[in-house]
Amino acid sequence: MPKVPRTIDIRGEMILLGTGTSVGVPAIGCGCDVCQSTDSHNKRTRCSVVLGLPEGNLLIDTSPDLRQQLLREGLGIVHAVAFTHGHADHIFGLDDLRLFQFYLGAALPLYCEESVERRLRHSFDYAFATHEQTHVGAVPQLIFERISTAPFTVLGARVQPLRLHHGPRFEVLGFRIGNVAYCTDTNNIPDGSLAKLEGLDTFILDALRPRPHVTHFGLDEAVAIAEKLKPKRVLFTHVSHELDYAATNESLPPNMQLAYDGQRIHLT
Repeated sequence: MPKVPRTIDIRGEMILLGTGTSVGVPAIGCGCDVCQSTDSHNKRTRCSVVLGLPEGNLLIDTSPDLRQQLLREGLGIVHAVAFTHGHADHIFGLDDLRLFQFYLGAALPLYCEESVERRLRHSFDYAFATHEQTHVGAVPQLIFERISTAPFTVLGARVQPLRLHHGPRFEVLGFRIGNVAYCTDTNNIPDGSLAKLEGLDTFILDALRPRPHVTHFGLDEAVAIAEKLKPKRVLFTHVSHELDYAATNESLPPNMQLAYDGQRIHLT
């Protein structure tokens, strides 16, 4: 394995690696117009983003499509990972982190809440077993860094976690880095977090489908939140096959649109 990865430099940028709902778009076995669409904007892998920070690449969530996403974007290294929550569509690409121990020469840091660490240790028990490995690289080498809602510094940047509600009984994190914020998998943003979302240049927000959902914002609800906060630009993510890219964008205010896989955002 080479010690220096082949990769592109994305410092100063965020890439939306995946913008789809938990089953992705197209959905398996679905014959709807969006799932059968030839528009590349309607091809949505599971949600994940990567940020090119001053000292390296910060990945947010490890979707089941992570390998495909990183190869598609030419990204050969991740220097740290932050997790929004522990649902399957946001963590089940964890094993694709195995290569980075060779490039980093150390374990890859995972920034997450205690509940996410418990889920990862349970779902990927082999990665945290104490017995001797059969060979180097057999399992990902990972180290946990506990976070909550207090700001933390990673790879030369200040990150502000944001408490979000994902349905009536589940809490997740969003993240603000500079004047860009990422809030997926939510249907309620508490007042304290709303106050930390003022003055944004770009706001990336959950919008699952046209109508409300018990754990996600519907499109009209997401638009209302965005209009309240008044960011310069809004991109809706975690999008299902119920929202066609072109048709939906025609109905949205000029500064709002559906996000798409591979979209790049300048970090400010």
